[in-house]
Amino acid sequence: MSVLNILRPAPYAPEIQDPNEVKERYKYWRFRIFYGMYIGYIFYYFTRKSLTFAMPAMMQQLGLQISDLGILTSVLSITYGISKFLSGVLADRSNPRFFMAIGLILTGVFNVLFGLSSCVWLFALLWGCNGWFQGWGWPPCARLLTHWYSQKERGTWWGLWNTSHSVGGAIIPLIAAFCAQKWGWRYAMYVPGLTCIGIGLFLINRLRDTPQSLGLPAIEKYKNDYPSAKHQEEREFSSKEILLKYVLNNKYIWVLAISYFFVYVIRQAVNDFGALFLMKAKGYSMLSASGSVFWFEAGGIFGSLFAGWASDKVFQGRRGPINVLFSLAVVLAIVGLYWVPHGMLFLDYGLMFTIGFLIFGPQMLIGMSAAELSHKKAAGTATGFAGWWAYLGAAAAGYPITKVVEIWGWQGFFVVLGSCGVIAGILLAPLWGMKSTPRPAVQATEK
Repeated sequence: MSVLNILRPAPYAPEIQDPNEVKERYKYWRFRIFYGMYIGYIFYYFTRKSLTFAMPAMMQQLGLQISDLGILTSVLSITYGISKFLSGVLADRSNPRFFMAIGLILTGVFNVLFGLSSCVWLFALLWGCNGWFQGWGWPPCARLLTHWYSQKERGTWWGLWNTSHSVGGAIIPLIAAFCAQKWGWRYAMYVPGLTCIGIGLFLINRLRDTPQSLGLPAIEKYKNDYPSAKHQEEREFSSKEILLKYVLNNKYIWVLAISYFFVYVIRQAVNDFGALFLMKAKGYSMLSASGSVFWFEAGGIFGSLFAGWASDKVFQGRRGPINVLFSLAVVLAIVGLYWVPHGMLFLDYGLMFTIGFLIFGPQMLIGMSAAELSHKKAAGTATGFAGWWAYLGAAAAGYPITKVVEIWGWQGFFVVLGSCGVIAGILLAPLWGMKSTPRPAVQATEK
């Protein structure tokens, strides 16, 4: 069996007719698939963030300059962003069971190879390859979340899954930093890499494709929860049809993607430079300032959970209100972080928590909206396209932001971040009342 055959979507099985058996199997598989992809995405962060915490030891042991390491982080953002889009197209025509697992295994392989290397050009090549296969993590999760959880409950489940970002981001510093300090920076790459190879095999065992591939009815039928564009065709589309019909010609996806750019400027800039701001501008120690990143990630966990729950229960499946309100509210928290007087560490921690809470809401729901405003069969492509724009924003939060700080100081840094929140809120406002796209032309062909 070739790799391409393995990646093909699983064929539909004859539908089970016993409603009790359907209920039991849905309950079992929804839980199993959820914890499988949750754990899998935590470990994607292990091989994505391992370098960050190996950097100080690399600089000391190899004599590298910070600019050398800056090249590596830029390479990862670029290859990951491109891959997130292109692999999204591929993932919609693939079996997420193998797609997500193979991607994780290969990121582990490239982490190990990185640890065996010693020159910058090889580091860049291997880290770029790692970035490419990092892009294989998100699209299969979008496909699974869209196929196994219905419109009115998806926000809660997606929000819970989204906490895997913060869990992975919080755990890997402890592991990588410990390995680097105890055995050297190479082990900060070996240990996450080998672990992820093992978790990739775990994913192959745990995950499956669509409910129909297991003989279960579509989630809309099982939950009697159809989107406004009812009874979407249950067939596999061609990549061209997915890309052109449901993504590139969909104005709502473009709005979401562009707003994602500005949301990610805030997320990445605060994550990368928030602690540095507290050290340089407010005089905190490295340990105290670094603690703020923990509170930022903790806020992200609670923000994701609340945003998903509120969009389901308070706004009845509409993601727009949370996206708009959180994008505008984060501006106030950003201003507060700048204006809080020196020496009020716990207030600064509280504001970092608040920024994380508010920015992870739209960070999660914009991606979900892209899946819901396209087509369930185009979920990977739509979220991948939006994710590509997001990582353009992440790239803009790197070198361009550092130049803003050099020229205009930290005041310029906060003006840029506040402006991004306002722009994102304005762009997202027209989608306030939407659950799924009212595609007239598509509806006409699907009646």
